[in-house]
Amino acid sequence: MGELTLRIGQRGSRSVATHQYHQGALRVLRPHYLDDSGQVCYVLVNPGGAYLGADLFLIDVEVGDGADLLLTTQSATKIYRTPGSFAEQRMTLRLGEGARLELAPDQLIAYREASYRQNTHITVQPSSSLVMAEVITPGWSPDGASFRYEELRLRNEILVETDDGGRLLALDNLLIRPPAGDVTGLGFMEGFSHLGSLVVVDARVNQALADDLHALTAGYKAHTGISLTRTLAGTTGLVLRSLSNSTAELNLLLGACTALLRERWHGQEPLNLRKY
Repeated sequence: MGELTLRIGQRGSRSVATHQYHQGALRVLRPHYLDDSGQVCYVLVNPGGAYLGADLFLIDVEVGDGADLLLTTQSATKIYRTPGSFAEQRMTLRLGEGARLELAPDQLIAYREASYRQNTHITVQPSSSLVMAEVITPGWSPDGASFRYEELRLRNEILVETDDGGRLLALDNLLIRPPAGDVTGLGFMEGFSHLGSLVVVDARVNQALADDLHALTAGYKAHTGISLTRTLAGTTGLVLRSLSNSTAELNLLLGACTALLRERWHGQEPLNLRKY
């Protein structure tokens, strides 16, 4: 069991933690600032090193009005064998007016006989800005084959706060269950083994941005598609999916996409987290 609560607010020209709580196998490292934008960076740590059967991790993050948070992980999220019950992560994210959140975890690795569920519930304001990137990769197995895990179920529910309350902008549901059938073929993984995802919610999302990102991804060894949500209360969502056989290639592709957004919208340099 691990539990983490983090509240971010704006103090002067910098974003800072106004409340922080952790218990069990979750915590964050001390904050740091990658540039002079005032965006605070926190690194999420699992001291246990991996997720195991029946593990439950609860993460609650709130970015207050005008605050700016970059949240990443110390290393890859590793799901080992989960006999008896699945491992689960439940994350709640809330963004205030003019708040910004970049969520940039290292890759999720599912090993042989692993079963994992990840539920992320996100509430944004029409003026909020959300960017989430994620890579999923199969872990090593004794016979060298991919897709030896049991199940990966990742669900993102994104709501926009309006005068009528929270209204659903997007429901992004990903289920990979190799024992139920061949997931490598047409209409699913298309012969690839790794999956990259980028979710963006911002009032500046439009078809022109989707076209720019699609053109950018053409230079990578990956099969990529982009879709837009409807516009709700003035904000729009974008979902990018990319298939490849390489974690490094997907990291480069998603890094290029987030670099475009950082430079165009905030005048910032590409992310360089220097973890290794």
